[in-house]
Amino acid sequence: MKKQATAQLNKLRISPRKVRMVADVIRGKNVEEARNILRFTIKRAVAPMRKLLDSAVANAKHNLKMEEDKLFIQEIRVDEGRTLKRFRPVARGRTNPIAKRTSRITIILQEYGS
Repeated sequence: MKKQATAQLNKLRISPRKVRMVADVIRGKNVEEARNILRFTIKRAVAPMRKLLDSAVANAKHNLKMEEDKLFIQEIRVDEGRTLKRFRPVARGRTNPIAKRTSRITIILQEYGS
């Protein structure tokens, strides 16, 4: 069985649609290239994504004894988390609903050649 290192971030208060824009850019890249891309991308979702990538790399090195320079992002998945439901007052004493969406990000790393 192939060794895979994973890391997951739950309840990120950024909508999945916005997080997927960043995830699509680094999908399938090796770790060093993904870090460089994240370093120069200007999006709010970059900081948590970079932190999650570093966590997955640390899991791979510490738990599975994988080499960092051979790692690549095999899978990165952004799913919708729980939606916070809020209401905004509008005219004539009514309210309109607001959906504050959250994201769940999963990164799976694998070594080249394994």
